[in-house]
Amino acid sequence: MGERSAKIERQTRETNVSVTVDMDGTGRTDVSAGIGMLDHLIEQLGHHGFMDIDVQASGDLQRDAHHTVEDVGIALGRAVNQALGERRGIVRMAHAIVPMDETLALVAIDLSDRPYAVIDAPFTAEMLGELPTQLIEHFLISFALEGRLNLHVRLLAGHNDHHKAEAIFKALARSLAAAVAFDPRREGQAPSTKGTLKA
Repeated sequence: MGERSAKIERQTRETNVSVTVDMDGTGRTDVSAGIGMLDHLIEQLGHHGFMDIDVQASGDLQRDAHHTVEDVGIALGRAVNQALGERRGIVRMAHAIVPMDETLALVAIDLSDRPYAVIDAPFTAEMLGELPTQLIEHFLISFALEGRLNLHVRLLAGHNDHHKAEAIFKALARSLAAAVAFDPRREGQAPSTKGTLKA
């Protein structure tokens, strides 16, 4: 793994989650969380964000998907936060607008170490495969809070719920790839007038 990589393991009575990320990868993914649509969305995040992501998770899916989705979001966010370290020299803020057929999704992020999430992405169906659509927002919020980033998601157009979810994660991927990139003009300095993002 590269310098900006991390591994997080999270074990509770409800789930067992292992996540590895390399922020400077090639988009290689190996994702198995037991929820096909969740796996698919995280694969989009890695592939389009040029991050190598490995997620292996098992949980109490006999109840429902909530604990697994939440804990994977928590672990993935923590891994990204750990991999980025002090975040010196990075671009820090970025956004992407991604179309997918009739759908258009906007994602803006700030790797500010001040976590916040605003998600405006309504879904029509209750389920996408075995993934409850309401848990997509919950995953994104968990990821933002534990990744210590400011995340705004807005669905600008769309009818097909699969397209909506996939466009959101592709836009998140592209935003992350742009925000974590090194800006040579920073010369390794923190992208903040405070002089640090980890005060």
